[in-house]
Amino acid sequence: MNGINAGLLRSELLAPQGPYTAVDVVASTGSTNADLREAAVGGAADRTVLIAEEQTAGVGRRARRWVSPRGSGVYLSVLLRPAGVPFSGLGSLAVVAGLAVTDLARELGVEAALKWPNDVLAGPDRGKCAGILSEAVAGDELAVVLGIGLNVRPLGPGVEAGAGGLPPTSLAEQGARTTDRTAVTALLLAALADREDRWRAAGGDLERAGLLDDYRERCETTGQEVRVILPGDNTIVGTAEDVDATGGLAVRDKDGRRHTVFAGDVVHLRPVR
Repeated sequence: MNGINAGLLRSELLAPQGPYTAVDVVASTGSTNADLREAAVGGAADRTVLIAEEQTAGVGRRARRWVSPRGSGVYLSVLLRPAGVPFSGLGSLAVVAGLAVTDLARELGVEAALKWPNDVLAGPDRGKCAGILSEAVAGDELAVVLGIGLNVRPLGPGVEAGAGGLPPTSLAEQGARTTDRTAVTALLLAALADREDRWRAAGGDLERAGLLDDYRERCETTGQEVRVILPGDNTIVGTAEDVDATGGLAVRDKDGRRHTVFAGDVVHLRPVR
């Protein structure tokens, strides 16, 4: 099974020809997000990319385990130092990454949709194909590490459904025109750079960046009856009405009150069946 070709990625993606300042591939690590958080504290540059062939301690939101077996997926993190974006704007980065993954899926001929706040679903049965984790880095300069875990090939037997009961799926299982992980990585990083450029230029405002309408079109959470579980067992049940320019989800409860919830505040969001 061929590994991800770091040299080819660098030739396509590194500045000045490409948008990134560093692209590295490691055979194995605990978590690419954790590695880049540490690198950020040490002064690593804006748009530094770390990719792993496997993660032994990959995580998603709220430290949930992300299965990252060798040779099956693309597990990457990008360090961003988005000067001009306020701290309050960082919450919309998961939207940016979600759009980039669906851009990739469309390029590969795979039907994909978004589940707020950080899941990418694929195929007619809407299995979970990718997850996104955005983490701010403490320090004098604003920095954030954006992680994406994408299933390219089947994960194999014994992988349980994730939070919310979403079964795993992969690009291969949904008929992608290629499952070459180097090619998939290059396409994903190019799509992410294009979306993130627009987001950064707009100061993190999804609407001004021209990204909000795309997200509304691709997000299947809006229009659903949902149960939002918040810390302390607080729960909101209502209709998911819209996503705003900061990436917050507006939910109208049965009493007609409108609540805006943010990814960092939500323990679970599930459809009411």
